[in-house]
Amino acid sequence: MSAACRAPRTAATTRRAVKLTVGAAVAALALTACGSGGTNGGGGSTNFVTNSGGIATVAKGERQPAPDLAGTDLEGKSIDLADYKGKVVVLNVWGSWCSPCRAEAPNLVKVANATKDKGVQFVGINTRDTKTSPAREFEKDFGVAYPSFYDPSGKLLLRFKKGTLNPQAIPSTIVIDRDGKIAARALKALSEKSLRSMLDPVVAEK
Repeated sequence: MSAACRAPRTAATTRRAVKLTVGAAVAALALTACGSGGTNGGGGSTNFVTNSGGIATVAKGERQPAPDLAGTDLEGKSIDLADYKGKVVVLNVWGSWCSPCRAEAPNLVKVANATKDKGVQFVGINTRDTKTSPAREFEKDFGVAYPSFYDPSGKLLLRFKKGTLNPQAIPSTIVIDRDGKIAARALKALSEKSLRSMLDPVVAEK
């Protein structure tokens, strides 16, 4: 075959490769806020619905179990998600270096304080902080009284299964129902109103 016949195929292949590369880059950026949590992307058969505010929810009968999460907190003490069985858990992925995390922190603290007597437990997952001191300073600055897993490399985040409402950005917030199943997820910094909109319906469930 002549070079003239091969050239169009080569050019077409190059154009396709460029489009795929650009598309992948755009998709990756769409899944991040401060940065990727290093998690599996969503895929497979999903039953969740995302509203116009970017909050995804799952009907009670279609939810998937949250993974087992156990490790140490920012003080080096043991922490296990199983200890909060029977409560509604709000799981927030954050980093002290993350500007959107700092923006939403006062809202999380306010709602955590307002709902603690309603069987709601807030738990953080601090990630990508190479030392605990900046994270502890973050908690002091914003009056964060609830515990956080210390997960600098994102290993805990990788325990969320593909196709579930897994955390895919920093910050991410996940609401886990009283049965230990994932009910809602947000991949952005939350206002108090947005947080309430994903949490209150789960708290109201019988």
